[in-house]
Amino acid sequence: MIERIYLDHAATTPVRDEVLAAMLPWFASYNPSSLHAEGRRARAALDQARDDVAALLGASRKEIIFCGSGSEADNLAILGVARRHRDRGRHVVTVATEHHAVLHAFDVLRDDGFDVSVLPVESDGSVDPERFSHALRDETILASVMMANNETGAIAPISALATIAHERRVAFHSDAVQAAAFEEIDVRKLGVDSLALSAHKFYGPKGVGVLWVRSGLPIAPMVVGGGQEFGTRSGTENVAGIVGFAAALRLAVDERAQAKRRLSELRDLLEAETLRGVSGVEAVVPPVRLPHISNLAFSGLSGEALAMRLDLDGVAVSTGSACTSGAVEPSHVLSAMGFSRERCLGSIRLSLGRTTSREQILQASGRIVAAVGSLRALGSTMA
Repeated sequence: MIERIYLDHAATTPVRDEVLAAMLPWFASYNPSSLHAEGRRARAALDQARDDVAALLGASRKEIIFCGSGSEADNLAILGVARRHRDRGRHVVTVATEHHAVLHAFDVLRDDGFDVSVLPVESDGSVDPERFSHALRDETILASVMMANNETGAIAPISALATIAHERRVAFHSDAVQAAAFEEIDVRKLGVDSLALSAHKFYGPKGVGVLWVRSGLPIAPMVVGGGQEFGTRSGTENVAGIVGFAAALRLAVDERAQAKRRLSELRDLLEAETLRGVSGVEAVVPPVRLPHISNLAFSGLSGEALAMRLDLDGVAVSTGSACTSGAVEPSHVLSAMGFSRERCLGSIRLSLGRTTSREQILQASGRIVAAVGSLRALGSTMA
């Protein structure tokens, strides 16, 4: 039986054994808001996880808000800050290549009467700080730029952008969901006002995210009820998931430097072997990018067809963001970079992880070369 090779870690990562072991005692835990002994034990585990996450992010414990996902964290930051500060102004700024959790939150603000500016990116996917500066106005109250793009791996100059925003008294949010496993996340050094993370991007459980909010920044809650999470996000906390988040983040931080070196070498090997074996293929290479993401565009070929063929051949890849992989529309990220419709539809994203080996990379590139040749011979081109 052919060995399956999972190259879709940017979509989600499997829970590590160490993380699952840390979570197991808490799946049957009680309500951490209860005052009895059972509740106090759950509260102690929750408090310890919060302290651990805060220490890893260079934050204080009361700045850590646990929620249900990275998408919820982005929504809470964007909608919560904008609505709380709308008396100061109604102009908000983001970037065209953001994750849909951010872009759709800005759509909601537009429907609420806010003036939304969506900035273009450069052809290499980078964000121009000068263009960003020029977009800010006296009435701008919020800007949001992701730390690293989930489709291309492009890394934005977050500290520089946050500094520009603060010079204009603009709150600055960053979606760091894809970046957390590979980039240093020290919120004080970054200078941001809020930042979103999600455990399942670094081998933690799905369904648990973190929003860091700078102390002193008022934010309107989206979920009201019992007043959990310092009144910012009501609802009984997912103790097992939160413990898993803290354990996974600790492992990611401890292994970050080694992972970056190893995966960047494997990614480069994957691209070199594929480009050597196939004509009419181009790698999307931003000037600064994450080590585990490779976006390849195959001319005259359907990326959807290639992804499906590779799945049959034992290689799991995606076409753009996994959140929109069911659509046959061009990637909004590649489109924003100026790619033609054909080039967008001919792209696949391959993303490596901690279990990816050199041998798997060589096998995967060979299977890609064979699949492309077969599809082109059959005439599986663009729809």
